[in-house]
Amino acid sequence: MTLEEKITTKNITIGVIGLGYVGLPLAVEYAATGFNTIGIDVDPKKVAMINKGKNYIDDVDDAMLKSAVKDGNLSAEDHYRSVKKMDVVFICVPTPFTETKDPDISYIVAATEGILLGLRKGQIIILKSTTFPNTTEGYVLPILERSGMKVGKDFYLAFSPERIDPGNKQFNTANTPTVVGGVTKTCTKLASLVTAQVIDQVVEVSGPKVGEMEKLLENIFRSVNIALVNELAQLCDRMEGVDMWEVIEAAKTKPFGFMPFYPGPGIGGHCILIDPYYLSWIARKYDFQTNFINLAAETNEGMPFYVKNMIFRQLGLMPVAMRDANILMLGVAFKRDVDDTRHSPALRIMEILLEDNVRKLHYNDPWVPEVQVNGKTFRSRKLTPALLNRMDVVVITTDHSEYDYDMIVRHAKVVIDTRNATKKIKGRKSHVTVLGDGKK
Repeated sequence: MTLEEKITTKNITIGVIGLGYVGLPLAVEYAATGFNTIGIDVDPKKVAMINKGKNYIDDVDDAMLKSAVKDGNLSAEDHYRSVKKMDVVFICVPTPFTETKDPDISYIVAATEGILLGLRKGQIIILKSTTFPNTTEGYVLPILERSGMKVGKDFYLAFSPERIDPGNKQFNTANTPTVVGGVTKTCTKLASLVTAQVIDQVVEVSGPKVGEMEKLLENIFRSVNIALVNELAQLCDRMEGVDMWEVIEAAKTKPFGFMPFYPGPGIGGHCILIDPYYLSWIARKYDFQTNFINLAAETNEGMPFYVKNMIFRQLGLMPVAMRDANILMLGVAFKRDVDDTRHSPALRIMEILLEDNVRKLHYNDPWVPEVQVNGKTFRSRKLTPALLNRMDVVVITTDHSEYDYDMIVRHAKVVIDTRNATKKIKGRKSHVTVLGDGKK
């Protein structure tokens, strides 16, 4: 039986290294489709939960995961000893940056070293972690070739970027088109065939570098456009009389040449904040400065400071010292209706306020029961009219759909709305300040 026949008849074992927001949904898709699937993660708690059929990712269906474990199609381990059993290995590990904002691909390197221990002929290795161009061929490939085997002949290597959007109810792992680029044509063909078993549409590109750059383009496109509207929102606040939110609504009536993006307190999640710096780092190796992209990233990273200044301006009009003011943050997840706090702008605002000696800081988030900020533990407060009334300033940082914004506006003394979440409330009063609405 050829490798292609084994793939199409599900006579292979799938391995997924990294069981987070990218890896676990992918592993569950393969297991639910009938593939024997083994997940690997360094966190023994995640491994134990999966093996008990328990889910910890909102975008994964609880019943689907439980059924896959019960049927024997899905299991998890915290070691690499089963790599030699795997026919396909997906690398889905984090790619953060360092304190100096240089890429940190140590997780990719560690995963590849783990694969090397069990690498055998006929295996397909697919890197899915977001990274800079030449990671697959310049870092992963040399490690695997230490085995003495040759890519495209003895084993197959490709890059296929993840496209997970936490909380998206329309697009998931299966129905989001994906890109695949192999080191050789055979690598591309086999990686595409494997991917097509669980993903509806696969787009082949000429090689890993194109796939790696394509992924960065996706997220930097968003970063640049978000920075544009964030900058214009700040301008509208100075100009007075021009509401940036109304401007965007008017502009998006144009049926071509415009895509709406919206201001906010900053950007969060794993990719959009980090990816500009991945590209900037690799660009410097070619004596090229990504000035435009870096400026956009700086604009977005400056938004939490802008929101802090909005808070302090409001407190300056009130008979309360900043250090004694009660400030309530509504929403600490990085986006609406998820529990993901990675690089959340709300947490960055909290960090800045604490550094500025604000002592009475509180938060509510129906999705996030507890957070750590500057070494201090905060627990979500129950959102009640009494709590709102006790606060000097209430800041809407994440526009969760289950918030009762009418109740919030009715009972809070001062509201700073960074998401225009209160837009549907008729007759918003002067105690509500909206980021970019052009009203002083």
